[in-house]
Amino acid sequence: MVQAGPECVDWLGVPLLRGNQVVGGIVVQSYRESERLSDQDQALLTYVAQHILTALERRRAHEELEQRVAERTDALREANRVLQQQVLERQRGERLQAALFRIAELANTTDSLEDFYAALHRVVGGLLNARNFYIALQSDDGSELRFPYSVDEFDHQRRTRRPGRGLTEYVLNHGTALLVDRIGIERLSASGDVASIGTQSTCWLGVPLICADKSVGVLAVQSYSEDYGYTPRDQELLTFVSYHIANALERKRNADSLKSAYAELEQRVAERTGELAAANRDLREQVAYRESMERQLKHETLHDSLTGLPNRTLFLERLELALERYRRDPRRPFAVLFLDLDRFKVINDSVGHLVGDDLLYEVGGRIVGCVEQGDVAARLGGDEFAILLHDVIDPERAMSFAARIIEALNAPIRLGQKEVFTSTSIGIALCSPRYAKAEELLRDADVAMYRAKAEGRHRYALFDERLHREALRLLEVENDLRRAIARGELEPYFQPIVRLSDRSLVGYEALVRWRHPERGVLLPADFLPVAEDSGSAEQIDWQMFERVCAIAPALTAQGGFISINLTARHFRLSELDRELFAILDRNGVMPSRIRIEVTERALLENPAQVKLILDGLRRRGISVALDDFGTGYSSLSYLHQYPLQALKIDRSFVAEMRPYDDGSSSAVVRAILAMAGSLGMQVIAEGIETEAQQQALETLGCEFGQGFLFGRPQPAEHWLGLGQ
Repeated sequence: MVQAGPECVDWLGVPLLRGNQVVGGIVVQSYRESERLSDQDQALLTYVAQHILTALERRRAHEELEQRVAERTDALREANRVLQQQVLERQRGERLQAALFRIAELANTTDSLEDFYAALHRVVGGLLNARNFYIALQSDDGSELRFPYSVDEFDHQRRTRRPGRGLTEYVLNHGTALLVDRIGIERLSASGDVASIGTQSTCWLGVPLICADKSVGVLAVQSYSEDYGYTPRDQELLTFVSYHIANALERKRNADSLKSAYAELEQRVAERTGELAAANRDLREQVAYRESMERQLKHETLHDSLTGLPNRTLFLERLELALERYRRDPRRPFAVLFLDLDRFKVINDSVGHLVGDDLLYEVGGRIVGCVEQGDVAARLGGDEFAILLHDVIDPERAMSFAARIIEALNAPIRLGQKEVFTSTSIGIALCSPRYAKAEELLRDADVAMYRAKAEGRHRYALFDERLHREALRLLEVENDLRRAIARGELEPYFQPIVRLSDRSLVGYEALVRWRHPERGVLLPADFLPVAEDSGSAEQIDWQMFERVCAIAPALTAQGGFISINLTARHFRLSELDRELFAILDRNGVMPSRIRIEVTERALLENPAQVKLILDGLRRRGISVALDDFGTGYSSLSYLHQYPLQALKIDRSFVAEMRPYDDGSSSAVVRAILAMAGSLGMQVIAEGIETEAQQQALETLGCEFGQGFLFGRPQPAEHWLGLGQ
């Protein structure tokens, strides 16, 4: 313990207890030997302490009660104030409502305009201080300003005048209310906006009278006393009332003309009745025509304009209904057939689009001729059709119907002077509980149709479990591929390009690989077709370009180049060269270290744009090689038009080559070498896998090559490790 204060002879302290809880204490001290504290004093103090605690708690409870009473009193006082305010607002609203009713009545209950104006004055006076009140009206041609009613303490009479620059004219010209005090009036006068007319007031409030969106007059009140002014609330109130006054005034002013026109109106009623009857007949005809047009528009919206068949939207609606009916009653199965004409594009391009349209029309008619009542045939677009077959108990009925369609379309079709032959491939999907939406059924029928085309066209294919698993696999690959792009699982592998004479390295070709977290490293054939179909191939390409250029400075530090492949879709981007150079600049890559490989198809798809882009690349130092040469046109007629530095012989020719063998492959390679030599181009043979192939190529004079014989595609780290 630490002593605080002067030293005492005796110290006695007892707790203040609330139950078993100590809430305080009482202490007494003695500083004299003659006044020592005893056990009796302790007992007495303990007894007194409990009474003291009781008194203190009563005091605190009393204070808390008084505080709550005060808070409740304040709350009630505030509630009373709010209530009084609400009562005042209600009374004000009732007065305003009564005033509006009264204004509405005045147009019909007053005998003259003078009585009407005086009654309006009394109504306004019931809402605000209107001791000084006047109404000003402008003539129809705007040449005069009249004051048909005016009550004022000082200006007892207001004469008609030509419009000037008074406060009245200010409101009339601006079309808005004006509330000003004496200082505001002086400021307007000083600025030249107004010129004082009549006795100057201490506060002036004027509002326009508006009829048919045009200011026709002014309603004004004013005060000459400093003790009373007008507020923005008065302005708002008078503005609101002025609309009703203007309407009542207009009604009153029109009463006389209405009376004079009443007779004429009665005379014209009969004429107008006849006109209305005729108009009513015309309207009924227009309504009937409109309904007919709406029915026609709805039909056109849901039907193909060429064949008259239901379109994709209507077909999916009917298919959705069939699916819902099947869910309710599985004893009513159905099937969907997806038809695609074989080689329609060839026919369309060869004989013209008009004949192609006639062919589609005739095909639609033949399909309808095979469809039974209740089933639905539709044209989905282009040369694609679909059929909904109801009550397909077993697959045989659907397959039999598909065979009938194929047979019907196999017969020649005469279009004018031409006889056209066509055929179709059909995919069939049967209803199943696993389908949740109509689009899924149509999708699977489409998948089956592509299987029929892959098997040779002019046939049908049934979507079965095998195709279902394949579709699920492709969907899984597509989803995995999207995640792989986001996670950066796609990476470039590099295959060396060598000089055949000494196998020295001259460059690499960058090839994409997918490092799948579960399936390992995947080749392009495992995922690029899915990427093409899903629209993510171009995104993969640009990601590869970026990654190749990031590693290019290290891979080409000792010289050489890296080849990257550009397909036809890249050349559809007119700014392709700028995008590529931007990537090179970001990664500090010299253009001479990059070679672009293009296919013959890419060169011929859009020759003018491709040549423009390749010229731009070449001017900046990027070389260009023609990939898979020998599999396309392989013609000198277009080779010399493009800035090509190298040709790559397709692996299909290299695979059959043997030393001292003058077979067809060797002849083709010899011709390619001669062609390239005449144009000053390098030649690189692809797919070299054996010593014999290398020897045969060297014998023919081929200088460069690549293939598994020299190295399989590997990550950049592999080749960098070998270099070190």
